[in-house]
This record gives sequence, C-alpha cells and structure tokens, in this order.
Amino acid sequence: MRRLIPPLAVAATAAGLSLLAWAEYVNWRASHRALGVSTGTDGIEAVVVLGYRDRGPKANFVNRYRVRVGLRSQSSRARESVLVLCGGSVGGDIPEAELMARYARSRGYAGRILLDSTSTTTQENIKNAIALVEDADAIKVVSNPPHAAVGRQYLRSLRPDLADRLARGADYRFGEAPLLKVAAAVIAGRYHARRRAELR
Repeated sequence: MRRLIPPLAVAATAAGLSLLAWAEYVNWRASHRALGVSTGTDGIEAVVVLGYRDRGPKANFVNRYRVRVGLRSQSSRARESVLVLCGGSVGGDIPEAELMARYARSRGYAGRILLDSTSTTTQENIKNAIALVEDADAIKVVSNPPHAAVGRQYLRSLRPDLADRLARGADYRFGEAPLLKVAAAVIAGRYHARRRAELR
C-alpha cells in the first residue's frame, strides 16, 4: 500500500520552495538594478565591497562571502583592478574593512587594496569610497545583490557623474547561498517599504 505524504508536509515543502524561488528572483533582479553603461572589461576598475557588522577578531561568514564575491568580480581584462573594502568598527574593536583585508590576503590575493575603515552605514560606505574610486573607469559595488543595488543608488545620488561607470559585479549566482538570499530579500523588502513610507 502506497504511503501518502501528509498534507502539512506537502504544504510546508511548497511554501519553502516558493520562498527560495522568490528570494532567487529578488536577488537576480537586484543584481541588474542601478547599473551604468560601463562593461568593466578594460581600463581601471574598482571593486567596492560593502561590509557587514562584525565582532572580530576574524571576518565573519557574511564578510568572508562578500570578499569572495569581490575577488571573483575582478576582471582579468582590466588594466588595473583595486579592491576597496568598506566598514568601520561597528560590531567590535577592529574595523570591518581591516578584517576583510586580512581575509583577502589569507586567500592569496596580492593585489591592491584600499580601505574605508570609518564608515558605519551603507551610505557612509559609499560616501567614503568615492574619493577612492572616482578615477576608475568602471566601478563595481558588491555585497548581497539587494544591498549592492542600494549602494549603487546611493552613489548615483551622491555623484551622478559617476553613475555611467557602474558595472555589474559577480554577486549573483543561481542557487548560491540560498539562506543569505532569503535574508537579503527580506531586509530589502523592509528597506523599500520604509522608503515608500517616508515619501508619502
């Protein structure tokens, strides 16, 4: 006799799959938002990695993930590529940018690194990074895709003249880090809801 799957289990599985599919779409869509016309394939590129609250003394899981995204976002065809790591001492004594720099070096990265080690918000990340990236031909802002999109929007509002240089990083891969995608999608939803409420 065939054993039936309980309806509650079927419903829970369907809900879970729907949540993952929704988060996948939100992250994919965000990875294409607020981009410029630069392809980021030649010239000088700056890859801006946005930090996440970190107690230290080592980079936490989220910041390690973001550094890996930053490293894989660097173009092999760029004449020069610089990694710009952003984040101050928000959750601990050591700035997030320094923790991320140590992690990048531990992975064998020997390229150029610039640090913004004083910012405490995403808007400050971008504001402080501008002086470090304004001479680049292509600017890639990376993090979780919805967070990176917010960063690009801030850059557009602060320095419209740099908007066309915004290029897509490699922060979206299908099926990668599904729980981070769900968290990022939920946080993005709350952020945009607050922004809409403020504009009313």
